[in-house]
Amino acid sequence: MSETEKPRIGVIIGTTRDARFADKPAEWFMDLAGKRGDMTFEKLDLRDFDLPFFNEMASNLWTPSQDPKAIRWQETLAGFDGFVVVTAEYNHSVPAVLKNALDQAYKEWMRKPMGFVGYGGTGAARAIEHLRGIAVELQMVPLRNAVHIGGGELRKVHPMGENGPMEAIAPILEPSAKALLDELAWWARATRAARLADAAGELAA
Repeated sequence: MSETEKPRIGVIIGTTRDARFADKPAEWFMDLAGKRGDMTFEKLDLRDFDLPFFNEMASNLWTPSQDPKAIRWQETLAGFDGFVVVTAEYNHSVPAVLKNALDQAYKEWMRKPMGFVGYGGTGAARAIEHLRGIAVELQMVPLRNAVHIGGGELRKVHPMGENGPMEAIAPILEPSAKALLDELAWWARATRAARLADAAGELAA
């Protein structure tokens, strides 16, 4: 498979706090994912996009966005074939900056898979369930398999716990990460082929 044929996956860092923990699991996941030969991965840090609160007339499914920062975000997303979100759980739900980033686009999310790496007391299980519902409304394919970093494993690697390396818990996480990546590869290939077929059909019409 050539580089241009490989699905391109964006790994979204879903929180922007100065004291965020997200970078540690994100780097671990990027290293693990980078060992695969069937997809390419690129980090999308929400800190780098400085998105305003959603203030458009409507979703860009219905009317073009006006804010240049939102348009830049949309143009970035358009080049990817799937996404993995690295997320915390805030008060049993999704970080506000992540929800806002999801709302700032629509067409660019459609018919693409989205997987999740979550961390928190329950491994961000509740936030991930909310994200799956959001992904469905965005006409995405939310993946069944996810990585949940919680409980004793989180304490081993979090700065407020033992602050050990991710390698200390990697053997526990790697089976779920592999399942996520395998599922992501299948859906990224399938949805990309379907989108390309649709685009070819529109050109031929």
